[in-house]
Amino acid sequence: MVLNKIFKFTDKNFEQKILLEKKYILVDFWADWCNPCKILSPLLDELVDQYSENLIIGKINIEKNPEIPVKYSIRSIPTLLLFYKSNIVATQIGALSKNELIDFLNKNIT
Repeated sequence: MVLNKIFKFTDKNFEQKILLEKKYILVDFWADWCNPCKILSPLLDELVDQYSENLIIGKINIEKNPEIPVKYSIRSIPTLLLFYKSNIVATQIGALSKNELIDFLNKNIT
């Protein structure tokens, strides 16, 4: 499911989407009560079009989907996992500025 060009991951669709996708996938692990998550969310919305050629951006709510965060040992939010060909290629924990997020993406997407 896509929300505002940001893909909505769930426990049920996560593995299939990650395994089948040929592009990079950036997954934001978040929760409604998380203030740093609220800071990061609009930045992802701003960058989705800029990186759409090479990257899919998605979010997974850890409270509504508890299985995937446990599988990937998510202990703090927001956590960003960058996948490529079903492997984690980079991780970022905590809120970022827009410039830091752009640097993270540019450094890890080849």
